[in-house]
Amino acid sequence: MSINQHEIEHVAKLARLSLRDDEKQLFTGQMEAILAYVETLNELNTDGISPTSHAVPMENAFRPDCVTPSIGHDRALANAPDKNETYFRVPPVIE
Repeated sequence: MSINQHEIEHVAKLARLSLRDDEKQLFTGQMEAILAYVETLNELNTDGISPTSHAVPMENAFRPDCVTPSIGHDRALANAPDKNETYFRVPPVIE
């Protein structure tokens, strides 16, 4: 697969980059080399290998979603440095 300078200009426009003419030529050559290397991966025999989205097996680490009683306001606010009745009091962020 080959890439031309027009395609480099298109990608640069999508990325909102302005490139000088010498950079366009440089990146055209670099992209050609990258695409040539990626093309060599097509030579690998991948028969019997299933596609994966992660390098290692992933499992859901979440606990089951089940209804449990609330801990209540008193326990929730027990270690609060500053509280107001049933609310945490925090310093203002916007003045």
